[in-house]
Parts: sequence; structure tokens; C-alpha cells
Amino acid sequence: MEKLIYSLWQGSQPSADAFRDDLLEQLAPGLARLPGVRGIRLAVADSAVAPAAGRRLESHAPVPGAVLSLWVDFAGAAPAWEPLLDRHVSRRAAYLVVEAEPLVSAQLHPAGSGERVHGMCQVVFLRKPVQLERKQWLDIWQGSHTAVAIDTQSTFGYRQNVVVQVPGDGALHFDAIVEENFPPEAMTSDHAFYATGGDDDLLQQRMSAMMGSCARFIDFEHIDVIPMSEYVIRTPAAP
Repeated sequence: MEKLIYSLWQGSQPSADAFRDDLLEQLAPGLARLPGVRGIRLAVADSAVAPAAGRRLESHAPVPGAVLSLWVDFAGAAPAWEPLLDRHVSRRAAYLVVEAEPLVSAQLHPAGSGERVHGMCQVVFLRKPVQLERKQWLDIWQGSHTAVAIDTQSTFGYRQNVVVQVPGDGALHFDAIVEENFPPEAMTSDHAFYATGGDDDLLQQRMSAMMGSCARFIDFEHIDVIPMSEYVIRTPAAP
């Protein structure tokens, strides 16, 4: 089984919420009927995460309005589902990834099929610094930064997607796509984001530790951070 992540840009829908509804009510059921599609997750920058606007970073505007994760038997069968995507979006970009999941969101906040997952999902597109070899970059990110991220933030879900191939044309270069689930209070509160219990000194310590660790493996001139609402349509283990 392979995992594809699609960046999706809004089509003719009049609003972000209308885009979300179209993807959930029309696109997702169509994808679910296709043979070889084993898992579907959708994240959308809708009105529910509008309070988190201050957490957005856009190095490559316009950033996508939605992110679709597909687990499929064979990514080479994309012509079976990409025409369906094209009916609902103005633009798309595909990334074939290898996923690691240090924190599984469903263990703390389970959601039924098609239900909105608790809180917000912060989706991050990033590049490694040019001075790092790929092995160095992975060693820093997955070997040491992962523990820093979990220890300093209020995340209850954390998925690391390493980009291994960019199928098709027109996609921006990224080395990784991160999906992090945060409680709703983290949209507007740094104390909630960093799980400090209101302790200002602890907030500064955790912010410094997190930013210092990120600086080791992220090129901050090429990063997009997009708060989104997440919906799990079908878990990859489902038949």
C-alpha cells in the first residue's frame, strides 16, 4: 500500500466551507467507491479554523485550501481517480510519501467516518536546508526533533510524511509534509499550544526549545503552515 498526498486549490465553490462540503459530500464518496483506494483523509482550511489565522505561514502563496491523503494499492493507478479530483478543484499537486505516526490521534480523540476530528490539524509543507544531506536531515528530524516536538507541544496526533516522489507536473518541491493535531484552544492561545498550564516561564522555555530544534532541519524561507479541519473518511486498514 502507498500513500499519496494531494494539495488541492478551491474551484468554483463560493467559500471555503462550500469547498469543504463539496469535497466531503461529492468527492470523498466517489473516491471511496473506487477499487484500490484503501484510506481517505481530508483536511480543509474552513471557517472552523478561522481563529487560527495568526498561525498561518505562507511562503508560496496561494497555499492550498485542502489536503487529501489517499492510501492506495498502487500509486501508478492515479488516472483512475485524478479525473474525479479535477471536477472539484482548480489545481492540484501530488506527493508520494512514506508516513510515520509518532502520535495516533484516534487513540485520544477518536472520530467516526466523515466526522470532524477534535481541534485543528496544522499542516506543514517544508524543505530541508540545502547544507544538509538527506540522511543528516532525517536523523535530526526523526532521530531527535520528534521527541522535542512531542514534549513541548499539546499535540495529540503527529504524522511525518517524507516525500519520496513527485508524480506529474507543476508541484512545488517539498521534502516533507507534517500533520499535527492540536486542541481547539491552541488556535489562539500559545499557552494551550505549548501545554504550559499558564506558566509564562515554561512557555518561553518550550517556545525556545521548539524553535531551536526546528531551525536545525527546516528551511524557513520555504515553509507553509496551514491550520485546517480534519476529517477521516476511511482508515487505511478498512477493507
